[in-house]
Amino acid sequence: MTEKKVYKSIRDKKISGVCGGIAEYFDIDSTIIRLLWILFILAGGSGILGYIICALIIPNDPNMY
Repeated sequence: MTEKKVYKSIRDKKISGVCGGIAEYFDIDSTIIRLLWILFILAGGSGILGYIICALIIPNDPNMY
């Protein structure tokens, strides 16, 4: 059984592919994830730091190259 992992999206990316990758992992629309990030940003700025950390930590999808 293969283990499911989160990767940054190559196909569905606006900045670095974090939201697209999370949406692919949960099999939902990436717009929902992007709206949630905006809400976190507006609720004190924690979304900006979270996005930067995710962009640095989440690897690119190795199957896309």
